[in-house]
Amino acid sequence: MELIDRHAERDTLKRLVAAVRDGEGRALVVCGEAGVGKTALLDYLADNASGCRVVRTAGCQSEMELAFAALHQLCTPLLEGLTRLPAPQRDALRIAFGMGSGSTPDRFLVGLAVLNLLSDAAEPQPLICVVDDEQWLDRASAQVLGFVARRLLAESVGMVFAARVPSTDIAGLSDLTVEGLPEADARALLDSALTGPLDSKVRDRILAETHGNPLALLELPRGLTPQQLAGGFGLHSAMRLSCRVEETFRRRVEALPDQSRLLLLIAAAEPVGDPGLVWRAAAKLGVGAEAAAPATEAGLIEFGTRVRFRHPLVRSTVYGSTLAQERQKVHSALAEVTDPQLDPDRRAWHRAHAVPGPNEAVAAELERCADRAQARGGVAAGAAFLERATILTLDPMRRTDRALAAASANLQAGAFDAVRQLLSVAEAGAITDMQQARIDLIGADLAFVTNRGSDAPSLLLKAAKRLEPIDADLSRATYLQALASAMFAGRLALGGGVLEVAGDVEAAPPPTSAPRASDFLLDGLVADRARMRALAAEVIEVGDRERAIAEALTGLAAGDVLAVAGKGHEQGQTIGDTVIPFDDVDVVRRLAAGCT
Repeated sequence: MELIDRHAERDTLKRLVAAVRDGEGRALVVCGEAGVGKTALLDYLADNASGCRVVRTAGCQSEMELAFAALHQLCTPLLEGLTRLPAPQRDALRIAFGMGSGSTPDRFLVGLAVLNLLSDAAEPQPLICVVDDEQWLDRASAQVLGFVARRLLAESVGMVFAARVPSTDIAGLSDLTVEGLPEADARALLDSALTGPLDSKVRDRILAETHGNPLALLELPRGLTPQQLAGGFGLHSAMRLSCRVEETFRRRVEALPDQSRLLLLIAAAEPVGDPGLVWRAAAKLGVGAEAAAPATEAGLIEFGTRVRFRHPLVRSTVYGSTLAQERQKVHSALAEVTDPQLDPDRRAWHRAHAVPGPNEAVAAELERCADRAQARGGVAAGAAFLERATILTLDPMRRTDRALAAASANLQAGAFDAVRQLLSVAEAGAITDMQQARIDLIGADLAFVTNRGSDAPSLLLKAAKRLEPIDADLSRATYLQALASAMFAGRLALGGGVLEVAGDVEAAPPPTSAPRASDFLLDGLVADRARMRALAAEVIEVGDRERAIAEALTGLAAGDVLAVAGKGHEQGQTIGDTVIPFDDVDVVRRLAAGCT
């Protein structure tokens, strides 16, 4: 359909294409509410980027848990250039895409690999990368694409995102806000969608309530009967039902034959848009090719080289309005037709949504998926797999272990609410001391990153003591973490200050094997604190002023004290938050001398 208005937006896109043709890199974020026409503008860009190669990807809600899914879709047509990348970048990208094995790829190297891959593809012909529905990209893809977009300089590469609200991953890029159509253009678009007469008051109400949103202007009239369109009878109740475009889509879906609705559900559950997968799953469920015609004639979906819905809202409406049993049946069929060698993670994800309740075999498969995702650097994806595995686990011991693994992964991914929920699950089923200690450890880490660590030292100290009879080496590592946390928290630490932690470490068991660097560091810090404690005791009876100095000194390392003692300013010496007058500097120097 030809765009109505949008002259300023089209001019912006034309300038971007012209700059890319001239050898300049460009990045742009097209933002606006659902249905305002962002995808239509991206289609216009793709159709009018003459002389440029265009590659596309789109975020999909059901793929948000699959690491690098959207990035893989964008880069697949360009992978012939993979062999021309520097070896570290090539290996990192191969591991990220599941094309090779190795240690977890550095996200920086993955970003550089994609940047150089796009630059290489743009050598013979300028390249335009189109990224739709950025708000639904998997986190790993969003981070890499944001990294690349900010580094496009002279690569003859353009990258254009569409997003309802731009995420932090693409913050700072040039943006183009798309708003509703002006009234005259909105009237013209509404008239183009009508098949009969429309009462003027009804027209005015539709225009007022849609605020020029093109999708709403096209779809809401379809939810009204000819009588409502002509005279407005019953319009109030009709508009209440149709105030959301999803309701109009739902009505149109419900009007389709059963086989067509089932075909739409298969397509909605298959996020890649691979027609081969969709039709193989349809065959498993007894759906024939003739089921496509009613759905395409209703303007809800297109079947071509890719399966594309009229709008993402159609997909979510189809999937969300279906009974759970129907969705499970469809996911089961999709799992059967997904190659376990080529795409094991997506197959496992379909299996996870196909089972009605706990299933140990599927939960174990999801654990393996999490390992693969984390090995590729997909922390958020690994967390999603582990969280789903927890839900599907019945055995209390395994459920607690998987909940703790999911909590740890979500902590790394920054999903703190999920961490709290999973720790609650783990606490309810914790059986062993090791599980209790892991709960304390993760809880302490969460406290450290969410409230500046005031209660983290005491939680870490508790975990370290619990670990002593179970794993002495892990206990010492936890003591070191507790000591560092206490130093960071300083006087804000609740129930686990530096001296308290140091005292507990002195009584802790020694390493079970040859000391590691962390063991030497822990012992050195504890010895340093012991000297401070002894120095503080020497002056504790001298007077209040020297006691204040001593207390300030106990919170600093020896090297810190020496540096402070040798440096003055106009009002005296400063130790931490304590200002020492000049006539007490000799006390500082005497105490500091004992630290050498």
